[in-house]
Amino acid sequence: MLQRRMGYARRKRLGDLLVEAGAITSEQIEQALAQQKIDKRGLKLGAILVDMNFVTEQQIVEALKDQLGYPDVTLAKERIADEVLKLMDESLLRKYSLMPFGFNAKNPNILKVAMSDPLDIRAVDDISIITGLQVEIYVTTQKDIAAAIDRYYGNAEAMKVAEQYTREREEQNRDRLMEEAEDESLNQAPIVKLVKQMIEQAVRKRTSDIHIEPMETRLRIRFRVDGVLQEEMLHDISIHSAMIARIKIISGMDISEKRKPQDGRATAVVDGQEYDIRVSLLPTVNGEKCVMRLTQKKALTRDKKELGFPPEELEKFNRILSHPNGIILVTGPTGSGKSTTLYTALSELNTEGVNIITVEDPVEADVPGTNQVQVNEKAGLTFASALRSILRQDPDIIMIGEIRDQETAEIAVKASITGHLVVSTLHTNSSASTITRLSDMGVENYLIADSVVGIIAQRLVRRVCPDCMNMSPADEFELEILGKKEETAPLMIPHAGRKDCLNCGGTGYKGRIGVYEIMPVTPALKRAISKGETAENLEKIALGEGMKTLRMAAVDYVLKGITTVEEVKRITYEE
Repeated sequence: MLQRRMGYARRKRLGDLLVEAGAITSEQIEQALAQQKIDKRGLKLGAILVDMNFVTEQQIVEALKDQLGYPDVTLAKERIADEVLKLMDESLLRKYSLMPFGFNAKNPNILKVAMSDPLDIRAVDDISIITGLQVEIYVTTQKDIAAAIDRYYGNAEAMKVAEQYTREREEQNRDRLMEEAEDESLNQAPIVKLVKQMIEQAVRKRTSDIHIEPMETRLRIRFRVDGVLQEEMLHDISIHSAMIARIKIISGMDISEKRKPQDGRATAVVDGQEYDIRVSLLPTVNGEKCVMRLTQKKALTRDKKELGFPPEELEKFNRILSHPNGIILVTGPTGSGKSTTLYTALSELNTEGVNIITVEDPVEADVPGTNQVQVNEKAGLTFASALRSILRQDPDIIMIGEIRDQETAEIAVKASITGHLVVSTLHTNSSASTITRLSDMGVENYLIADSVVGIIAQRLVRRVCPDCMNMSPADEFELEILGKKEETAPLMIPHAGRKDCLNCGGTGYKGRIGVYEIMPVTPALKRAISKGETAENLEKIALGEGMKTLRMAAVDYVLKGITTVEEVKRITYEE
């Protein structure tokens, strides 16, 4: 059966199979082949087709299954034994984009191998020669294979590269202090490779921030995944200065400056997706600490249905966005998804008939059809000064990255009253407290009442891992948090599961979902705001008109089996 499939595969090409499966057209194949000839990255046809948005990786897998009869596999759910991992070198796995993951249960001389391109006959022949085993092909996506290679070989490879750099540096700089970053070290290939590999590994683990932290004798690298920091690797402190120098180069910073904080920006392409990297450097007693924030450019401009709004909240969101003028505010702490909601709202409003101008610090994503302004404090281009100029540019919609001071707040309010729609963010804990924050900034209450049309407070909670969660009865403390203390029958709720789960890496959670508190400013709220009512009274009025608080929305997710009580406690600590 295996030989018959391979014989058939030798006569077929990926393009032909995809056309036969109805996944793409012959014209798209021709376009992709033409692009492959001029593309300098040396990508295979499948990667080019995905890159051009003609087909998804999953559609390729389905076509290979249907046309060739190969079974599929999800490596993220497979635990690969050490004896399998030792059979092949990591560089060969990356070269051919494949991963051995086990032996055939009936015949140990047959090696099960996951491939993104099973039509690569040379790869199959090479594996068979190197391992001395027959190959049983399974199909999966290139992304799944890259993540598996990172999981099983990533840290070992990074350590190897770091050790190689240390050895080379010792040979070249025996008489120099180990912490000095010499000019010639900036071009050392091992460090370039190490930084590149670290970024790729972070992306594949769904990391939002990379922390590079110098300690007394070690360099610690941690990834923030689903809002929680996890230690990924420890290196010798000797590589710190060269790694920071490399990061400074790619993000446009001053290499010679080590005593002041610096900010920079870089981009990286991982698995065909472009990522924006915001870099912050801070001098500490042990050297410069670096934090790199990763953002997938396409991820910020998504459809509003992907944000996780329940149907009734989505309806409120739509009503707020339909206002022709006024202020719409999105609030929450750093890392709560405000930028994503803001850009989603902007994409929704972005039509040919409107002039949209944004003023941001920094510009986080490119939105075609809008005019985006980057704040530059050194050049005197602040939020306030940019807004004054923007008002002379005949805007319909103005997006302000963040309202930070009284001057910006007052200009935003006046712009909204004079017929513009203004969308912006604030750092507050709830929808109601946003009103009092504007008042504290010095904006008159009657102006706030006239201008603000809706406020969205939000947080992100981690989704409980579907593979390892366990549903068990809520205890007395959990019932109290859920507001279900009067329940007599056992209330089954999700709890984080096993430490050995492959799907979530033992954290018990995978992915996040937004929790929203949406407060449309109704006539009753306008009257209360004009009178200068407290945040507590404003919240009571809003609750009486059907608003759900963050805690109420988070509790709903627990009862639906999406998250846990621990996550409810984490995001609503102030209540």
